[in-house]
Amino acid sequence: MNEPFAGRLIALLKYLVRWVLLTVPVSAAIGSMVALFLWLLSAAIHFRFQHPWLLYLLPLAGIVIHLAYKLYGSSSERGNNLIIDEIHQPGAGVPKRLGPLILVTTVITHLFGGSAGREGTAVQIGGSLANLFAGWFKLDQKSVQTLLTAGIAAGFGAVFGTPFTGAIFAIEVLNSKKTSYADIWPCLIAGLVGDYTVYLWRIKHTAYHIDAFAADSPAFWVMILLKVVLVSVLFGLASWLFANMAHGIKKLFLKMFSITWLISVCGGLMIIGLTWLLGKPDYLSLGVEPEYPGAVTIVSAFHTGGADVLSWFWKIIYTTITLGTGFKGGEVTPLFYIGATLGNTLATFLNAPVGLFAALGFIGVFSGATNTPVACTIMGAELFGSQYVLFFAVACFVAYLFNGNSGIYSAQFRDKQAVGIKSYLVDKISKYKF
Repeated sequence: MNEPFAGRLIALLKYLVRWVLLTVPVSAAIGSMVALFLWLLSAAIHFRFQHPWLLYLLPLAGIVIHLAYKLYGSSSERGNNLIIDEIHQPGAGVPKRLGPLILVTTVITHLFGGSAGREGTAVQIGGSLANLFAGWFKLDQKSVQTLLTAGIAAGFGAVFGTPFTGAIFAIEVLNSKKTSYADIWPCLIAGLVGDYTVYLWRIKHTAYHIDAFAADSPAFWVMILLKVVLVSVLFGLASWLFANMAHGIKKLFLKMFSITWLISVCGGLMIIGLTWLLGKPDYLSLGVEPEYPGAVTIVSAFHTGGADVLSWFWKIIYTTITLGTGFKGGEVTPLFYIGATLGNTLATFLNAPVGLFAALGFIGVFSGATNTPVACTIMGAELFGSQYVLFFAVACFVAYLFNGNSGIYSAQFRDKQAVGIKSYLVDKISKYKF
């Protein structure tokens, strides 16, 4: 063994051991906080199921959330974008109160029927705790950035039970040359430990299943693949619509109201009015568990007749109004709902396997909205099994390419060193002469 090789080996071992020692306690703390959050969230949602009149207090809940951020965490208002910006350009810091504040306000949003998700909360818990531990460990700037990235992985992997997706998502969502796949080791450790910690707290994740379907010839698979490409274009357009509506509604209401707490009141009243007009509460809250037998949920969308033709559209309206008017939570679970119900509808029109197309929509719309096709392909394999991974990859990358230059995380586009598969492909295609 020559000396240079031995030196590199020792350095590598030091790197691996160092990040295990740094990441494990941080990820265990994040996993525990996420477990608490998931427990509180489930309790809040089921309490509202039993007391549907709570929806009529949603405008009041909006005022409470507005005041909480105004009095205790104005900089925390930027949520996930704050963490992404801190990794891109360190300096502003991640407030310690970010995690507890988003946890409480997300539970309030769901308790009163707001249509939101949970990934944003988990990621912000991860970033907040990672930054806290970084201060205790007295880490240098680069190590702080890496630990923040690992915090994203731990939060995401813990909240959905997808540790490998969490690791890749944390790298891919940053879309920057300042992060690299050298950070995959701490992110993998973080995702695995965060997810396992939630398991130890006996918090269970929703199981999704693609029903078996008859595939009797190669021609069948070719036809399915062509249909997958077609619907994936629509998944990308749906993610474009969601991202632009989310940003547009927020800007519109800020222009309309000089008294900002009225924005949340107006948003709450709009959600109440829509629910009254539609005559059912299917598009409130997460949309994972049914409020009543026969309700449209993410799980029901995997079965024939499990979604209405416009379920995906109404969920876009509900969620963009909720988040655009100041209520808290994430976008990802609503994106799962939008994608799964859109996939259900398209499968019915195209005479395709409903469960498979619901799964493709589930990950495809998410891929387009977050610009993370690799992570979403892995999520498909983790949640639904690897036998359809080719279809998962096609759906995620096509949706990603057709979402336009948009996304739910505006901080992805603020880094001057931003890179990505899309920019590379678009550049190559633009130079190609037909």
